[in-house]
Amino acid sequence: DAGSSVEEMEFNWDEYLEDTGATAAPHGSFKHVDTSLQNGFAPGMKLEVAVKSDQNTYWVATIITTCGQLLLLRYDGYGEDRKADFWCDILTADLHPIGWCQQNKKVLKVPEGIKDKIPDQEEFLQRVLKGACSAPANLLEGLHRGKNPLDLIAPGSRLELQNIRDSLEAWIVTVVENVGGRLKLRYEGLEDLDKFDQWLFYLDPFLHQVGWAAQHGYSLQPPLAIRSLRSEADWQEILKKVKEEEEESSVPTDLFKDKPVIGVHSFSEGMKLEAVDPMAPFVISPATVLKVYNDKYFLIEMDDLRAERAGSQRYVCHLNSAGIFPVQWSLKNGLHLSPPPGYPGQDFDWADYLKQCGAEAAPQSCFPSLTSDHGFKENMKLEAVNPVDPEEVCIATVTKLKDSYLWLQLEGSKKPVPECIVSVESMNIFPVGWCETNGYQLRPPRKAIVNKQKKIAVVQPEKQILSSRTVHDGLKNQELNSSDSVVINGKYCCPKIYFNHRCFSGPYLNKGRIAELPQSVGPGNCVLVLKEVLTLLINAAYKPSRVLRELQLDEEAAWHGHGETLKAK
Repeated sequence: DAGSSVEEMEFNWDEYLEDTGATAAPHGSFKHVDTSLQNGFAPGMKLEVAVKSDQNTYWVATIITTCGQLLLLRYDGYGEDRKADFWCDILTADLHPIGWCQQNKKVLKVPEGIKDKIPDQEEFLQRVLKGACSAPANLLEGLHRGKNPLDLIAPGSRLELQNIRDSLEAWIVTVVENVGGRLKLRYEGLEDLDKFDQWLFYLDPFLHQVGWAAQHGYSLQPPLAIRSLRSEADWQEILKKVKEEEEESSVPTDLFKDKPVIGVHSFSEGMKLEAVDPMAPFVISPATVLKVYNDKYFLIEMDDLRAERAGSQRYVCHLNSAGIFPVQWSLKNGLHLSPPPGYPGQDFDWADYLKQCGAEAAPQSCFPSLTSDHGFKENMKLEAVNPVDPEEVCIATVTKLKDSYLWLQLEGSKKPVPECIVSVESMNIFPVGWCETNGYQLRPPRKAIVNKQKKIAVVQPEKQILSSRTVHDGLKNQELNSSDSVVINGKYCCPKIYFNHRCFSGPYLNKGRIAELPQSVGPGNCVLVLKEVLTLLINAAYKPSRVLRELQLDEEAAWHGHGETLKAK
């Protein structure tokens, strides 16, 4: 209705976090999101760059750092000396992969500033280029130049998706939408029929570039759920058409280099375990290894003891699949294990059940070790996909943690959803602000805070204790010493300092963390305000210690000032 749409438009994460007294899950805990923001270039890569003083000659340079379509470069020969470092824009600068000059009969010539350091150019180049990694040619030339690799997965691009419900066969899918790497996929041949659409993050281990199935010995077959919609001849015709158009709809293989590597498993058919059904991740139940395909994949079936069961819930797993646990894992972690449908009584006992089934439990060695080093804590907020309706991304609260698993309560979904069990490495969870950054509608809570005045962090020197929920914890309970040497008057009182959340963040600061900063700090005691501003900025960096190094004073100050010790997280 109209009222709810107003609330959706007005929802504000900053106000919501302050109103609920909650904190956002740290941006660094969402590794798949960090990976999606990389531009394909990495520090240490080398390229050939036009020399500024002589545009007809080129020299080898190394990437020092990257920021969007900007690269910070240093000509080889300067060593650790950064005085000649320079920024350049991939779209406009004369940049090429290693070997381009030789192929195009261009001159490689040492720049004037380091001529005396390199007496033998040929010997120097041989040495620095031995084993060097060149910047990717496809990101420096042609249509892909300067583009974020993620943007290359455009609507209309084709990929191959393994059928994870009952077999290892793959089928072609077309990208309908790309939201920050989260892809809406439609099986090839279904045209406008969206009933079978799926949402997957581009790094999902079951999603591949076209040609993957043939390379790995799997057949291309439409899933059983859609196979009857067309004749076999139609499906073959569709496949033929896809192969003819492969070049224009393909996605660069470089995009998949950061996909999780699937390890070798040691499961055997008939083994019992505990599992969460990924299609309904609300409870943990007994399950069975129904089939072992090879040393990478096996098929899990959720146990169901009913004689009249309509159809079993089964899905393909690999060694690192989320939601599979050893027998007794629930008991050891104080969690409820839901008995299989048709099990007599509610008091489930694994020993009796294994005896009754004549089965053995999958040994602990079959399962990868779980980590609790992830940064999530109870009551933290994040954004999460609704497993019942994957179109929806909702506000989520961490209600419980066990090892590397979160229990999430979703808010604002069209239909109420039980608590979801997700892995901390799930690609269906995102940091606060992800939807807004990517222009996607976040389902707000039903009682969204609307038209509320912005909160500002105020530093008040006349009070003994400073407190404001939007200010960094370090400022919250900081006591003011009455003997403070800084005089509080017009000269030493700092005005309000604002943060521009939409600024160009440069190479060091994390855009996601900048978005989490308060609107402003101050007015107040100059030392306290500036210290707070710098602390917030340092900790908004990809590597806080690196920014701290940039700011630190290594020698005696030439001016009379006030020194403060700052620490990075």
